[in-house]
Amino acid sequence: MSSDQITYITFGVLLIGALVFDLGLMSKKNEVVSIKKALIQTLFWVGLSLAFCVFLWVEKTPVVATKYFAAYLMEWSLSIDNIFVFILIFTFFKIKSEDAGRALLIGILLAIVFRIIFIALGIELINRFHWILYVFGAFLLYTGFHLFFKKDEAEFDPGETKIYKIITKFFRVTTQEPHGRYFISIHNKVYFTNLAVVVFMLAAVDIAFALDSIPTVVSLVREKATTSFSSDDILVIYSSNIFAVLGLRSLFFLLKGAVDQFDFLQQGIAVVLIFIGVKMLIEFFGIHLSIGVSLLVIVLCLAGSILYSIQVKRKQARKK
Repeated sequence: MSSDQITYITFGVLLIGALVFDLGLMSKKNEVVSIKKALIQTLFWVGLSLAFCVFLWVEKTPVVATKYFAAYLMEWSLSIDNIFVFILIFTFFKIKSEDAGRALLIGILLAIVFRIIFIALGIELINRFHWILYVFGAFLLYTGFHLFFKKDEAEFDPGETKIYKIITKFFRVTTQEPHGRYFISIHNKVYFTNLAVVVFMLAAVDIAFALDSIPTVVSLVREKATTSFSSDDILVIYSSNIFAVLGLRSLFFLLKGAVDQFDFLQQGIAVVLIFIGVKMLIEFFGIHLSIGVSLLVIVLCLAGSILYSIQVKRKQARKK
């Protein structure tokens, strides 16, 4: 059995085992997820992701493991940026806490399916047309600057989104209390409940965020713009994406009460996106930055923005 086969089998076994464990033992239906339980689940997913990183270090190479860690860290930080939007969606549709856990899980699983498809399409496009990486680089530059100067996430209104308007236009939707159900029969007609609408919106929002995260990860793991993806690169892209997204649900419950404590995390993520965009564009001139440099920039920007956010909050608290 080859090293690639062992690695993919290990990843598959870990993923299936973790999902069974999470669904069967840690996520009971109609159960409110406490902060303590959310912390345990978050540690479980992060620990599993880091264990897979160690496995890659041993089974593959330190370079592959470093690529995975950098990609996972980037995906994880972008996931935190998703949390606030998720909170707005659940608040807008008045979803009860006991229904939120399963709705989040289904929405995230749908998002993973779509991400797998988009990653496959993206890899194929880049392998055929290397120049598209420079388009991604320009897009990340634009996104980074836009995110850095974005004033308020509260501008996001779930009721005004295109996905919500499409759902309400083509499907019957009821605001009746769902009681954990996704479909309700009214006068022999099937209606979507708000819980089902939330699931679709979570998947759509995550797909929208993937437009930033997938090009970012692609740039991190790819050796040079003119080379094709290796099997190790493809493994790193898929595994880092899937592990980061699966940890979103527990992270949601852990951070929903403290998400406003990290006011400057958005700027930290924006700087990283700008850096990755520049990294992709300068390869046109034959300049290639190593994965070590990329990892250092990611860690410094994210840690710095979090620490600065905490410091500012403390100063504001003292003034009060």
